[in-house]
Amino acid sequence: MYHQSDRFAVKKSDFHYDLPVELIAQQPLPERSASRLLRVPPAPGEFEDRSMRELPELLAPGDLLVFNDTRVIPARLFGYKDTGGRVEILIERIHDEREAKAQLGFSKAPKPGSRIVLDAGGELEVVGREDAFYRLRLQSHETFEQLLTRAGRLPLPPYITREPGRDDSERYQTVFARAAGAVAAPTAGLHFDEPLLAALRERGVQFGHVTLHVGAGTFQPMRVESLHEHRMHSEWLNVGAQLCEQIVQTRAAGGRVVAVGTTVVRALETALHEGVVQPYAGDTNIFLFPGKCITSVDALLTNFHLPESTLLMLVSAFSGRERIFAAYRHAIEQRYRFFSYGDAMLLYPQ
Repeated sequence: MYHQSDRFAVKKSDFHYDLPVELIAQQPLPERSASRLLRVPPAPGEFEDRSMRELPELLAPGDLLVFNDTRVIPARLFGYKDTGGRVEILIERIHDEREAKAQLGFSKAPKPGSRIVLDAGGELEVVGREDAFYRLRLQSHETFEQLLTRAGRLPLPPYITREPGRDDSERYQTVFARAAGAVAAPTAGLHFDEPLLAALRERGVQFGHVTLHVGAGTFQPMRVESLHEHRMHSEWLNVGAQLCEQIVQTRAAGGRVVAVGTTVVRALETALHEGVVQPYAGDTNIFLFPGKCITSVDALLTNFHLPESTLLMLVSAFSGRERIFAAYRHAIEQRYRFFSYGDAMLLYPQ
């Protein structure tokens, strides 16, 4: 692992660590709330090996848990270019009934005006390219939503090396997923089931929601070494007036705002204006890394993140890079499960 002062952690390589491949969780546990939970208090507090079912006793009556209620869509399609080459399609965002933005996997890039014949029937026209994404137009009478419902496949993350199974359609969704539009799950929320939510309510913990549609860009590697040169992908979010009022009331009563996942942090930091979270609906490309001050939340429940990822940089901005890397060393030594179907951490500000 890397050992360098946080104030110098401005390069992608500052966030590299070595992870044994067998610690990448390939399957969900039989029960959502059976995951382990690493509590990471501010230094010099000791790490605590807990479980998700113990979360209610780690929170106080009046605390506010904020969830991301986005729902993963079956965004993966397959087909052939009109020249015969095989194409894998990952829909990033549906713009209207017949136009969408997507990532394409191919041996040779398709040209604007070319067609993709889908395995499931129907055709897509390649309208143009926008950075890493392609703009596609559906050449049929059905809408993109209808096409994905009929023929789309669940887009499991690339580090899960098996094909999606029957159980993934349920387990790669949170139990509170409502607003369809994500191509990746807000994975910190996957640890919650109805018994755990009931125990939290009984404890007096309040619930709030944002919507942030997680895009495929969350899995794209950073292509520059300097963090200051990186440009984040854009994602759509909504922070409603009801949640803003919940946050005001929680803080006024001495409670804590606890984000369930990095997407919630990104949403609330985007909506922050003059120190107050205000209603906001629209795109965000906010990039949070050490040197950025995160003030919208008082604690963060999150999974373990990929080396050199923007999510690892975000949690390092929140809790301090050295503290996060010490926690990751502990998690590896204790054989925690990593990434989307893995275990969780409860983090506090540095």
